[in-house]
Amino acid sequence: MSKTDSTFSWTVYEADKLTQREIYGIVLKDLGAQYPEIVGLSADLAKSTKIGTFGDAYPDRFFNFGIAEQNMFGVAAGLAQAGLIPFVSTFSAFASMRACEFVRTDICYQNLNVKVIATHGGISFGSAGTTHHATEDYAIVRAFPHLTVIVPADAIETAQAVKKCMEIEGPVYIRIGRGFEPAVYTSEEYDFEVGKAIEMRPGTDLTIIATGATVYHAVQAADILKAESGISARVLNMHTLKPLDEEAVVKALTETRRLITVEDHNVINGLGSAVADVIAASGKGCAFTKLGLPDTFSPHGYPEDLMHRFHIDTDGIVDKVRELLNREFEEDEDWEDEV
Repeated sequence: MSKTDSTFSWTVYEADKLTQREIYGIVLKDLGAQYPEIVGLSADLAKSTKIGTFGDAYPDRFFNFGIAEQNMFGVAAGLAQAGLIPFVSTFSAFASMRACEFVRTDICYQNLNVKVIATHGGISFGSAGTTHHATEDYAIVRAFPHLTVIVPADAIETAQAVKKCMEIEGPVYIRIGRGFEPAVYTSEEYDFEVGKAIEMRPGTDLTIIATGATVYHAVQAADILKAESGISARVLNMHTLKPLDEEAVVKALTETRRLITVEDHNVINGLGSAVADVIAASGKGCAFTKLGLPDTFSPHGYPEDLMHRFHIDTDGIVDKVRELLNREFEEDEDWEDEV
């Protein structure tokens, strides 16, 4: 069995019945059979993050640190120094904020081979409120040198990301949700490459760049816009926030001249800011807007209601696209004089 073409103990027919977390737990358990150097670490959240599936299969390679996330990440660094490959699972809010210094200094600074699987990302843990929502983690972890940041769109892409992270020699942060995220893919038979965006829908009028749970809504919005108004919206699944696929952004900018980003995160220093950096560096004019939490904390509520409140669901994207198409900007096609 090769390291990249393994057969795993779930099928695509089960993916729509399983959460991203459950798929992660199954895939990690299967990877454990191939890689005896994998160890699992939990901070008393083995059941909630589903790393307990690995722990049940390999109890001698699984460690529960209790409610001590900082200590857990420090130990993960030591285990990596000893040649093991730690998979560390906790909620996104805890991985990026409570243990921030330890992820930065113990793991990223030393460029250690630690895989952080951060669950309950964004506002997916709606009923738990602000303390357990992770709407700042992109901004934090994108700033850490050496760290690869991946945000899968659904359960199938989570499986792809967990397998692919084994090919990266260095720290990886994979952010997934909590509940039954809608399925975007029907098969693993598509090209998933870390750092390369995936075009979900072709389009020439504008480009919607989405990540994580918002990819489903971006695709739905594009289909509605096409059916109802003949609007041709390109959709990019930007599953890797770092390294960002700058080539795909510039191509979309050049060909559609209107871009909108959608993310389950604060609009400050997340996907939208990363894309804005690319636009600014290109020197090309366009109409651009960011959808996400508008510099605010999210209240308690069902995730779907919160997504609607912050206009990052299908309805919100459709409305924002129509608004963006009416925005004026310099239509000069000659960019030779621009820097």
